[in-house]
Amino acid sequence: MQDKFRNAIYEFDSIVTTTVKLLTYAQNLSIPVYATTQTAAKLGATVPAIADMLGVSEVHDKTKFSMLIPSIAASLAPGSRVALVGIETHICITQTALDLRDAGHFPYVIADGVSSCNKGEVGIALDRLRSEPGIVVTSSESWMYECLGDASHALFKGLFTVVKSKLSETSKVLSVLPPSKI
Repeated sequence: MQDKFRNAIYEFDSIVTTTVKLLTYAQNLSIPVYATTQTAAKLGATVPAIADMLGVSEVHDKTKFSMLIPSIAASLAPGSRVALVGIETHICITQTALDLRDAGHFPYVIADGVSSCNKGEVGIALDRLRSEPGIVVTSSESWMYECLGDASHALFKGLFTVVKSKLSETSKVLSVLPPSKI
């Protein structure tokens, strides 16, 4: 999510909110995070709220619409479960989900963490992805709980803390994302 898109993407701040929540969760569980920019020389850097959380993580610049570029593909363990957030749902997110699936991974498209310039494109893309075998469209909170699978997990308290601290923000995001179907 590059700052240059802030005024063009439907509910941009909402997807940043969801991404920050997921990055907080990923840090608590030591889940690897991979970030890309689309032609950063022209379209700018990642938004500060996200870039600050990436810390020393490398941001991979790309021209390909899919995020599954060679440097990221080489970093993923076989059969990885990958949560996707970002822009644009009908372009980069869709192509990344399809590429991940075709490479033997398990993509989860986080519906409250993706958007596009045109609100209508989001619903169309999510509907398409729901019909694709091997791709799961879900919410950020559902994905986080699925990662742990059990309230007796040693890191459950950290998950609950993230969910509780972001409750009002999550409620607001879910009131607008994903957009209603056309």
